[in-house]
Amino acid sequence: MLGREIPGETTMNNGLFNLVLRWVFLALGVALAARIVPGIAYADASTLFVVVVLLSLFNAFLKPVLVLFTLPLVILSAGFGLWLINAFLLWGASRLVDGFFVQGLFAALMGSAIISLTNIAFSTLVGPNKVRVRRGPAPQSDRRPPSPPPAGKGDVIDV
Repeated sequence: MLGREIPGETTMNNGLFNLVLRWVFLALGVALAARIVPGIAYADASTLFVVVVLLSLFNAFLKPVLVLFTLPLVILSAGFGLWLINAFLLWGASRLVDGFFVQGLFAALMGSAIISLTNIAFSTLVGPNKVRVRRGPAPQSDRRPPSPPPAGKGDVIDV
């Protein structure tokens, strides 16, 4: 099915739905990190929502710039630098949002690892080629591909 379009069938690449699904998994990751890691806590669900939106904005705008500036570190450390950047962004969110706390480097690193693992689980379970949603009637199996035009009647390509 790779590279083939099926009428009436779409993947989970729909913009708003995919964004909300990513936010749900990010919220699960932050909540799980707060539950597991002793130095991470949040006050309530509204605080969690603000943290998720802020982390999404950080990942969209700030993280690419940080990765660009620290590219030699990321390459030399075989990706360990990305873990540090994620921990820094998590710590930064704790400094900007009242009611969300990340206490120290160890908590930020462990929280970043847990959030990354939930994102990997999201990508594995709900990735673009995993879930398909069918709209409308099922495609007919007896459809034939269109026949080519007769010789001399097709498209002309002038070069």
